[in-house]
Amino acid sequence: MRLRVVALVVATSSLVLVSFLVPLALVLRTLAADRAVSTATVEAQSMAPLVTALSPRSLQLTVDQVNAASSTPVTIFLPDGTVVGAPAPRTASVRLALSGQSFSAAVPGGVEVLVAVAGLQDGTAVIRSFVPGPVLRHGVTRAWLLLLGVGAFLLLLSVTVADQLARSLVRPLAALALAADRLAAGDLSARAAVTGPPEVRRAGNGLNRLAIRIDDLLAHERESVADLSHRLRTPLTALRIDAESLRDSRLLDDVTAMERTVSEIIREARGRRGGAAKQAQQASCDAAAVIAERAGFWRPLAEDQDRLMSVEVPAGPALVRVSRDDLAACADILLENVFTHTPEGAALAVRLSSRAGGGAWLVVADDGPGFPPGGPVRRGLSGGGSTGLGLDIARRIAEESGGTMTIGPSASGGGWVTLGFGAPAGQPAGRRHRRAGLLRG
Repeated sequence: MRLRVVALVVATSSLVLVSFLVPLALVLRTLAADRAVSTATVEAQSMAPLVTALSPRSLQLTVDQVNAASSTPVTIFLPDGTVVGAPAPRTASVRLALSGQSFSAAVPGGVEVLVAVAGLQDGTAVIRSFVPGPVLRHGVTRAWLLLLGVGAFLLLLSVTVADQLARSLVRPLAALALAADRLAAGDLSARAAVTGPPEVRRAGNGLNRLAIRIDDLLAHERESVADLSHRLRTPLTALRIDAESLRDSRLLDDVTAMERTVSEIIREARGRRGGAAKQAQQASCDAAAVIAERAGFWRPLAEDQDRLMSVEVPAGPALVRVSRDDLAACADILLENVFTHTPEGAALAVRLSSRAGGGAWLVVADDGPGFPPGGPVRRGLSGGGSTGLGLDIARRIAEESGGTMTIGPSASGGGWVTLGFGAPAGQPAGRRHRRAGLLRG
């Protein structure tokens, strides 16, 4: 924008200067020519009394002295045909002046001034003063150079003023754009400086009010999530008391896991702004250990439902840029979908492998009926006992780590879901984890 403002001022100033300086330059050239012709005319008229008073010899001496000191040579044509002074042809203009007319005429190389002198016995004499072209243009070049310098100075001055004006406009807009970029990146503490023209100040005030409104809405949402999650503590406490009375260790483990999840939700909801995104960038875990643990958790249920469950994980560590809880949540979502939406006895397979660029692939496939036409249920829509939130949560976790989620049919026609997780921060790209073997179950 700054360059455009400067270019606009330069173009406008150039047009004004050209429209002013070009006519002025032409006027100066005309004035210089008129001044030279007027001087030559006065000089020729001043010699008219000498033509009638002096003899031809004396007149010749006088004209020679005048020509020696003047840049406009003088020639006198006497009635008897004698030519006194600088040699000059008897042109048609001279013959016309011999009839008694005084005038000036343009000729090749300059302008000749003709003054008719009457009162002689033999007729009319003509005084011719020739003004050459350099004399007509004397001082014009210097005047034009002066005008050119003035024009260049005015143009430079206009560029300087335009640049300062553009800076006063661009700086507030750049600060406003920077604040908008910071807000778009998630920095809700960003505020625009309210400076500049009234329109820019108005935009800055609007952006600041928008940032405050967004901050208030997010704070309200966090508090609402924390409050709703906190309400679950009462039924969970009752559920723990019931589980302890039944002395069922597995049920107690499930209740403990649920309490831990609720506490994590409350902690994240009440955490500082921007902390979740920063924590997500720094989080990492061993995917092999987490997937093996979650597969072992779901295996007893698979055995109860007569499902053949195969598990393949690397024997060595498979580091991914996901927290342990988030990766466990992804595995639980995929396995829970299999147990919920496929009939008992349908086999399933869990496979974890390393990605070429670092990270890992998690594949869960089953022998069930597969996904409905058009793909899984979209987020927030309910159908077939599904809320549509599980797979969307898994996709978000995978994408935040730098991975992807792919859904399709398995080899047996059932469902097939692949989650890709990125490598931890600081791990060189392209690094592979060597497999020491596969643990099969």
